[in-house]
Amino acid sequence: MMWQDLVFMVGSSLSIVFLAPTLRDATARVPLGTSLPSMAIGLVYGATFLTLGMSFSAVGSLAAGTMWALIAAIRSPTGKHLTGRLLRLESPSLFATDLHRWLASFRTSVSADQYASFDAVHDRAYRQTADQAAD
Repeated sequence: MMWQDLVFMVGSSLSIVFLAPTLRDATARVPLGTSLPSMAIGLVYGATFLTLGMSFSAVGSLAAGTMWALIAAIRSPTGKHLTGRLLRLESPSLFATDLHRWLASFRTSVSADQYASFDAVHDRAYRQTADQAAD
């Protein structure tokens, strides 16, 4: 084990210890603008540490990210209703329509009719013909 792996694991473990009172406090309200980015950072760091072979750091960061996810779900200002809102699908057909529209925005709708080619030889011939017709 590298000493850096141990240092990162200890840091993640301390953050879990410091976050535990927030999760236990029923009156705590942590804004989603704080908890969701912190959750994402913890999960991304965990995956990154895992790819680097730093398994202890990965476990610690994933645990910290999970702690932030629990805080976001339980201690956000919207309360416990957030989890239900995030996981509830109001209308499957509306979701499918939005997903289709979103995926279509990535497709290019460029057609050849939108562009006119420029050919200098044909342009000169056109101008000569137009000039002769005007004389």
